[in-house]
Amino acid sequence: QVQLVESGGGLVQPGGSLRLFCAASGFRFSNYAMSWHRQAPGKGRELVAVITSAGGTTNYADSVKGRFTISRDNAKNTVYLQMNSLKPEDTAVYYCRAASETSYIGYWGQGTQVTVSS
Repeated sequence: QVQLVESGGGLVQPGGSLRLFCAASGFRFSNYAMSWHRQAPGKGRELVAVITSAGGTTNYADSVKGRFTISRDNAKNTVYLQMNSLKPEDTAVYYCRAASETSYIGYWGQGTQVTVSS
């Protein structure tokens, strides 16, 4: 059974940091590109960051460049999102996604809430 389980969300003050985790199981993690997406209330889901299967290439939305870092540990089947200098506009539900690099197969996690507020 495929599972993507996000954790690490919560309430943080502006300027603070959080680290999100996405634990994967049920598929060959090392064959999948991984990404983080977010959806704020009343808005569509947007791509935040993506990392290739071996971790050699990363890309970020302009809004988070220089503040967020995506990384992965293929031995632990886990992808991370380090979020620094958080802003109120970063408030959203953050989702983890796995996308096969050899087919159209993809999986979504259930999301974790991040709230940036004083």
